[in-house]
Amino acid sequence: MCPLPLAAAAVAAPRVPLRLLGRGLAAAMSTARPLTSVDYEVFGRVQGVCFRMYTEDEAKKIGVVGWVKNTSKGTVTGQVQGPEDKVNSMKSWLSKVGSPSSRIDRTNFSNEKTISKLEYSNFSIRY
Repeated sequence: MCPLPLAAAAVAAPRVPLRLLGRGLAAAMSTARPLTSVDYEVFGRVQGVCFRMYTEDEAKKIGVVGWVKNTSKGTVTGQVQGPEDKVNSMKSWLSKVGSPSSRIDRTNFSNEKTISKLEYSNFSIRY
């Protein structure tokens, strides 16, 4: 079992006013800033080291949407969407940081493009 990331362990879930529940992260990010989408694949020791859980936590902390999943070839793949500066922060984290027990050998980014609206409402782990 993976230990909780510090942010998840130390912070209780915030209370959200009822009037804001329907808005969601996608609505909050769809202001006039240009949005970016990028696919990624992370190589190295990235399975069995809580990489997906830490990726989900970091994405939520940064404020991007998308998904992450393990592949059958021992890598982790996914997609990140959001404002360009936040996507760039996530790209840096995926390339250099990862989970505490991971070892990132390289990260490939592909299909980077500007999008008119987010395709996801949150960041999730896929199975």
